[in-house]
Amino acid sequence: MITISEAKAENIKTIQEITYTTWPITYGKILSEEQLDYMLDLFYSDKALNNQLDKKEQLFYMISEDETTLGFIGIEHHYKNEPVTRIHKIYLLPETQGKGIGKKVIVEIQKLALENNSSSLSLNVNRFNSALSFYKKIGFEVIDEVNIDIGNGYLMEDYVMEKKL
Repeated sequence: MITISEAKAENIKTIQEITYTTWPITYGKILSEEQLDYMLDLFYSDKALNNQLDKKEQLFYMISEDETTLGFIGIEHHYKNEPVTRIHKIYLLPETQGKGIGKKVIVEIQKLALENNSSSLSLNVNRFNSALSFYKKIGFEVIDEVNIDIGNGYLMEDYVMEKKL
């Protein structure tokens, strides 16, 4: 059974371990090593994660099954003051992929979204990320294409995807 529990400051090291395990696999063929390092520091340094947890703009949750941590999510309800739950982060350990866990996590996010009066889920996915087919398979649609300047001469080249609830 998948359980989702609110992340706390003591989970930062686990979040970082998951990120440093998943990102090279997910983005290693898409991004340069320099961009990967830059983005990991920008979004997942101790300072960055503490700041994100303190601001509570995103709610972080740990994903577990039978006491084993499998990943984490970062979501935001009422994104841009709309009835939308935004999935900012969703990372599961590589060994969980292909076992239906991602789909179960999306179902749990949908429950949280509905509890917070959202009518849709929204997320960005790198245009070259293999997860794109997963999101389409579970009902997300591409609604926009964006290039986000993250500094240091780097862009995030994403699709914006949405799923109606």
